[in-house]
Order: sequence, then C-alpha cells, then structure tokens
Amino acid sequence: MPRAATVLPALAAIVLMPGAVGAAFAAPSTSSPQGVDVSYPQCGRPLPTGHAFAIIGVNGGRPTTTNPCLATELAWAAEASGGTVHDDIQLYVNTGNPGGQSAVWPQSGRNHHGTCDGSNSRACAYQYGWERARDDATIRGIRNPKQYMWWLDVETVNSWDHTVGGGTRNAAVLEGMTEYFTAIGVRGVGLYSTRYQWGEIVGDGVDATSSLNGLSNWRPTGSTREVAVANCGLEPLTPGGIVEMTQYTMDFDYIHSCI
Repeated sequence: MPRAATVLPALAAIVLMPGAVGAAFAAPSTSSPQGVDVSYPQCGRPLPTGHAFAIIGVNGGRPTTTNPCLATELAWAAEASGGTVHDDIQLYVNTGNPGGQSAVWPQSGRNHHGTCDGSNSRACAYQYGWERARDDATIRGIRNPKQYMWWLDVETVNSWDHTVGGGTRNAAVLEGMTEYFTAIGVRGVGLYSTRYQWGEIVGDGVDATSSLNGLSNWRPTGSTREVAVANCGLEPLTPGGIVEMTQYTMDFDYIHSCI
C-alpha cells in the first residue's frame, strides 16, 4: 500500500497555529512498529518520537468543531518512520446524532432512506452524517482529503438518539459519513469503538445492506500492549469487518497493528 507521505504538500495549504508541538517522549520500545493517535487534548504537549504512523483527530471533541492544533499535529505526524502496512498519516473524526436538536440539523435532502423534511427521521439522520463528513473534508483545514484513511470515532461521550428506533437512525448518521467519504474517493473508512459503546449507540440498527458492513475496526482495549495484542481477536463491530488495529493507553494512546 502506498504510504501517505504525500501529506507534505497539503501542509503548505494549512495556516500553522501558535504553540508548535515539541517531541520529547519516545514511543514504547516493542518488537513491532507502533502508531500513536493525538488530537485536541494534546495541544501544546510534547509528543512522542519514533512513531511508525499516526492518526490525527480532525475535530475538537464534537462533530461540529475543529481541532485547534490540527496543523501542528499533522506536521508532527509527517515525521512518522513508516515500515508498516498502514498509511503513515490517517485521520479520525468525532461522530454523534443530536436527533434533530441541533442548529445544523438538515431541513432538506434526499437519499436512499427517503426525503429529509427536518424531522428526526432516518433520512435526515443520514443527511446530518453526510454533511458532517463534508465539513470534515472541506472546512477543517484538510487539503486533498481523499489521500487519507478516515476513522469514525463512535463513543457515548457525544450526543446520540436513544429514543425508540434511535439505533437505526444513529447507524444512518454513520452511513451518511461513510458514504460521503467513499464518494470522494478516500483511502478507506473504518470504525473506532468498543463493543459496549457500539451496542449502546447502534445496537441492532445495522441492516444487511448497510455500508457499515465490512468496515475495518480500530478498537480501544486498555492500558497494556499485551491486552492490545490479545484483542486483535475481537469480533468485528459489523459483519465482514476485520480488526485492523487496537489501541492501548499509557502516557499517550498507542496503536498496535493486527495485520
């Protein structure tokens, strides 16, 4: 697989923000190259050195926000040493579903779930996801978004629809995001979540024709590499998927490759 070293021209199009990030911590020494993921909580902190690849958070914790350190963290990510099957630089985005309770909830649009009329419907949930992905790709500071692998961060910390039928509508949001990214020709789309959080948010809301089926997984697993290695054997979140990476947290979030 080609590595995403082509990010360097993209950085020239992003205005660097104040507070450039230093690199003072060495990534854990292991028998295999490790990745690291960082986002807005690491703004201004010294970041690890020796990372084989990096995954950078595009948002500032909510789907409608921007990571204020995106440019400097992308510059740090470009120092990745490579040597894995993974792209050197990948991205992740926050996801959520406010269930119509948002100033940016769509009022129109048509997709394979029907016509959005501004209600808390599956069609509008899909449209909401499509528009959040479009924003992530076009207004956050990412030039040439199609050169990246994009991960959808699905966690209970963000707002989700927990009313009757909410799991199906939550899945529609993620489908909208997946299908937007796929439509613009990105390197790939994957899912980041635990089994518990996925169950709380989506449950049985993914049907047999969903575009979420077959997506790669990046799974948070705990605080040791040993557990991360063992959890490569987890059942994927959707049928046909694979667990591509696992995450373990020490001083930073480190990423173990399962492939």
